[in-house]
Amino acid sequence: QVQLVESGGGLVQAGGSLRLSCAASGIIVSLYAMGWYRQAPGKQRELVATIPSGGSTNYADSVKGRFTISRDNTKNTVYLQMNSLKPEDTAVYYCYCSRYGYHREGQGTQVTVSS
Repeated sequence: QVQLVESGGGLVQAGGSLRLSCAASGIIVSLYAMGWYRQAPGKQRELVATIPSGGSTNYADSVKGRFTISRDNTKNTVYLQMNSLKPEDTAVYYCYCSRYGYHREGQGTQVTVSS
């Protein structure tokens, strides 16, 4: 079965960096659209970054220039490099895969940015 396992979250000071990883099993990430959502308490879920199977990456305006999504096909893993973190980036971050109507998300990893 498909599994997406996120890691790399934690507590960081404002201005710091974190790299989230999403290790996939049961799929070949290069064949799927992959991405990251985030959910903060009391806020709507936000689509943060996407990387399609072909084509260019996309980012929410709130993270453009600070976050970078990438994919390592040899490790079947998707990453989210987060720089210049702000307290408003605090959320649970979820990795997802999507292809031909199929959609699956991971269990999430907590990112907390202190001011």
